[in-house]
Amino acid sequence: MDLFEKAVKNIGPLGQYANKLHGYFTFPKLEGDINTRMLFNGKEKTIWALSDYLGIASIAEVKETDVQSLKEYGLLNPMGSRITTGHSSLHEQLELKLAEFSEKESAFVLNNAYQGMISIIDAIADRKDVIIYDSDCNAGIIDGARLHIGKRFVYQHNNIDNLKKQLERASKLVKETGGIILVITQGVFELSGSIGRIDEIIKLKKEFRFRLMVDDSHGIGVLGATGRGIGEHFGLQASIDIYFSSFENAFVSMGAYVASKKELIRYLAYNMRSQTFAGSLSAHIVAGIYKRLEVIDLHPEFREQLLKISQSLQSGLRSNGFNTGNSQAAITTVYLSGDTSEATHIAVELREKFNIFCHVLGYPVIPKGMIQIRFFASRLHTLIDVRDVINAMIEIRSRLENGAYYAGEAAHLSVLESNPLS
Repeated sequence: MDLFEKAVKNIGPLGQYANKLHGYFTFPKLEGDINTRMLFNGKEKTIWALSDYLGIASIAEVKETDVQSLKEYGLLNPMGSRITTGHSSLHEQLELKLAEFSEKESAFVLNNAYQGMISIIDAIADRKDVIIYDSDCNAGIIDGARLHIGKRFVYQHNNIDNLKKQLERASKLVKETGGIILVITQGVFELSGSIGRIDEIIKLKKEFRFRLMVDDSHGIGVLGATGRGIGEHFGLQASIDIYFSSFENAFVSMGAYVASKKELIRYLAYNMRSQTFAGSLSAHIVAGIYKRLEVIDLHPEFREQLLKISQSLQSGLRSNGFNTGNSQAAITTVYLSGDTSEATHIAVELREKFNIFCHVLGYPVIPKGMIQIRFFASRLHTLIDVRDVINAMIEIRSRLENGAYYAGEAAHLSVLESNPLS
């Protein structure tokens, strides 16, 4: 088979519907400044789909820093990888502040979160070592573990007993190989909104020898008394061996960072292939991240405003009988039963009737028979926005239970035919 023929015949589970999905269900265009009100298909919607948890994108001094930094440093300065010509004093200043913020000895700024996570796993673990990770971990962790040349084990989401079984298996293996065990989990899981059971995992260190890496990309800025994330939330930051976070959520920027003991950070700086063979973050982005970190540090009330919104949404949905699983922090996931056709109808109705733009997931993204509706809260949402979501969900549930959206397992094709952008 020819490569281009293969691309046509096997475009993938979502790609097979690309002609119908594109521009509305996939690759939608949100226009205007990042905020809780943006334009979709020319009409204003209330946006519950972006992870600007603290409303950072709307702060005037942050915008001004971005503009002035771009004027001062240009688009691609410094140019090159960190190890060659892409290093600067701005990177060093940000890393010092990140290390202090994360209560670690040292930190290293990464050019990309996904690639950075894969490279960290690749640099740390060899064929003698064992990786253990939560089944609900994000793509960067899963793909990094899959590329690992040694053994890898998965434990059921937040199931400490199952993790213990995997640690027992791994301990036997490394006793023979002389390798290490690396457990990887998240502070907040974006699919479910649940918080990682970091406290229970750390307790297992008394029984097993392993190191813990936590991706706190959706916890930083949100959890903890001062927004320092999952470690501060549990009062156990010192027991997290490797702390990782993206800048693409609460910081509303690009890249990521990793923080740990200075010896490990130095090792990673010289051994992460995605950082050695790709360009560094540009200086204007680094300066913008520094300003965002200052804002987060100086304004704990932003986090309090955010939690007021997210907790009001979660308690309101639960009091009206909705299953929100273990949703905590700033992400609320509502679980409904239904097929792909029903999920598709619900997404359209939320956007076109209720003017609510959020994430609606169905098969093949999640298992058959399940619908997930995810709401990403921002401190800039209002209690009226929360009320509107709850009222919309009550009406949607009623229509779903009465079969208003049901048209058979394959009927989502007819719904896609009516894509408003088709």
